[in-house]
Amino acid sequence: MTALLAMHFVIFVAPFFTDHAIRFIEAISRLPDVQLGVLSLEPFEMFPRHLLGGIAAYKTIGDIASPDAIDRGIAATEIEQGARDLQKYVNATSIHRLFGAVEHIQVPLAQAREKLDIPGMRTEAALNFRDKHRMKSLLDRSGVPCARHRTARSMEEIWKAAEELGFPLVVKPPAGAGAASTFRVNDAVDLQRRLPDVTVGPDDLVMIEEMVMGNEHSFETISIEGKHVWHSLTHYYPTPLEVLRNPWIQWSVVLPREVDDARYDDIRAAARQTLDVLGMGTGLSHMEWFRRHDGSIAVSEVGARPPGAQFTSLVGIAHEIDFCYAWARLMVFGDFDPPKRRFAAGIAYLRGQGAGPIRVVTGLDKVEAEVGHLVVGSKLPVVGHLRNTGYEGDGYMIVRHERTDVVERVLQHIISTVHVECG
Repeated sequence: MTALLAMHFVIFVAPFFTDHAIRFIEAISRLPDVQLGVLSLEPFEMFPRHLLGGIAAYKTIGDIASPDAIDRGIAATEIEQGARDLQKYVNATSIHRLFGAVEHIQVPLAQAREKLDIPGMRTEAALNFRDKHRMKSLLDRSGVPCARHRTARSMEEIWKAAEELGFPLVVKPPAGAGAASTFRVNDAVDLQRRLPDVTVGPDDLVMIEEMVMGNEHSFETISIEGKHVWHSLTHYYPTPLEVLRNPWIQWSVVLPREVDDARYDDIRAAARQTLDVLGMGTGLSHMEWFRRHDGSIAVSEVGARPPGAQFTSLVGIAHEIDFCYAWARLMVFGDFDPPKRRFAAGIAYLRGQGAGPIRVVTGLDKVEAEVGHLVVGSKLPVVGHLRNTGYEGDGYMIVRHERTDVVERVLQHIISTVHVECG
């Protein structure tokens, strides 16, 4: 690759080339006056060929062949050295920005930025977002409403927390993401059954939280130098934790058009307070929260990075913008033009029933005939592919309309009509 002349040298860290990462790399590569370097665990041969013209340099970091290296994530020293190597390769006088979109690398990114004196979030703030125990403690002291919780480093402390909080409970790692390694326990018998799945010790902390009974949502915010300039929110039907507990559930997420409705005044205020307490500077944050059955709210957790599960696509569709490109501009130049939400949008996640490869997909013709004109994006399950056990499932369909209630009804129709049968 030939080094290009540009005003800003930017490094994006993508552990793996997921669809999510590819969209962000493509968006950053289109920014004006930018040289893009990419750091990844993947070998260069795996880099998408169609993006080669958009990057100035590439380097593989870490040991992709070592399961231990992948399990522990990417170290700050690896990012720091990789960034220095890319900087030398392109003869850049400085690194303008160093960032990534994945939850588990936000702390090492912050540590590397400090060592290299690159603008962006620092380690203390990154730890506030990444360490959920630290996060909840800060929020508790600041009066932000959140679920009651305890931490445990032994089985005895787990049982003590269960006695203090009462059932049902949620057990989670303090540095989890996307409901990974998180599970619900309904009673003492259920907890005893799940304890073999829990690792605790002096260096292995787990969180025990009350199970908030209500409806789960997300809240996304764009912040520039600590000022919160734009927000979005979603409704989950049902909660991601329920989806993980029940692999047969097909679920949906809705972005209501009424994002500034008075019924969201309380969560807007709580979200602003949360980000101020945790130290959000410039970036996009993704917060999960609950509306209890009594109407009160509880903040669950927040990440200082873009959401997954096609949320960026939903935001773009609801506002008729390229939201990945808008995020790239924000991260590189600190620039964002708040868009107007013109539509409601939503996504139905299509999940396989049973085990083994996908055998047949039914209901697609019916959906196309009855509501196909409202479907604006899709990735359909592929017969013969192995079933995806994650909460995003084997495919999705995205719907848009001016009215939120229409989007909700169409999504319900899709998940009730389309069936992905495996085996």
